[in-house]
Amino acid sequence: MTAQAGLAAPVRHGRPGRTLRRVRSWIIGIVSIVLSLFVFVVPFVFIFLTASKTAPEASNLSFTWPQHWALWDNLVAVLTTRDGLIVRAFVNSAVLTIVSVAIMVVVSAMVGYLLQRKRSRLNPIVNFFVLAGLIVPPAVVPTIWVLQSLELFKTMAGLILIEATFGLSFCILLFRAFVATIPRELDEAAVIDGAGPVRLFFTVVLPLLRPVMITVVVVQAVAVFNDFTNPLYFLPGDENATVQLTLYNFQSQTLSQWNLLFMDILLITIPPLVMYIFFNRQIVAGMTSGAVKG
Repeated sequence: MTAQAGLAAPVRHGRPGRTLRRVRSWIIGIVSIVLSLFVFVVPFVFIFLTASKTAPEASNLSFTWPQHWALWDNLVAVLTTRDGLIVRAFVNSAVLTIVSVAIMVVVSAMVGYLLQRKRSRLNPIVNFFVLAGLIVPPAVVPTIWVLQSLELFKTMAGLILIEATFGLSFCILLFRAFVATIPRELDEAAVIDGAGPVRLFFTVVLPLLRPVMITVVVVQAVAVFNDFTNPLYFLPGDENATVQLTLYNFQSQTLSQWNLLFMDILLITIPPLVMYIFFNRQIVAGMTSGAVKG
């Protein structure tokens, strides 16, 4: 009986500690949810309310309910400003985002696979340039000079190359970490079956990279779609305007149409928000996939 009581005592003392840990976890979770709502949801609600107000009411920039709802009128005004500039801007941003992200996915997947699988003397040099792409800030004037020399300045093709180049380093690191989780036996089996390097990569390796591909597509698509500085410097002009540059239509030194400006912001925010809502799990899985091995 004494031995049994001695064995049971730690169990009784352990239950309060376990309950305390559960309470702490619940408190931390509730605080995290409240902070997330305050940081992300409250600004979005403020944008929606301001975009639904009339111009005099929106000029106060107050977090209040609209007295007169003008959501539809503001939407029509934004879509028809300067002969539908925002519609052309959405088309330009869509082309820029799709092509740039496609180049990033294909090129970074190939480079990440080679860096992880093939050991050569060039690997340190390539790794140096990959890390340099993350550390060294981009230089605007030399980049414009290079684009002018190649006759790509003020062209969509030139901006696509700029966006793809600036995002390659981050994508290569993600793909390289994920390739480390793929067994080498699959490569060897494909080679024994007669697969060449191109067939090996596109038919065996690339389908296994789907989780990290979704992460790269969503993260880089949002980054390119929301980019403001690169289109401003390297693709000026109304015909080449992207969605971020349309914000200039409703704000100047003398006049600011806050209701139309926030309506424009609301339209620009919706596509990235939808992508994150539908692919948030895949983003987390792709970002953490290379943490187990490699």
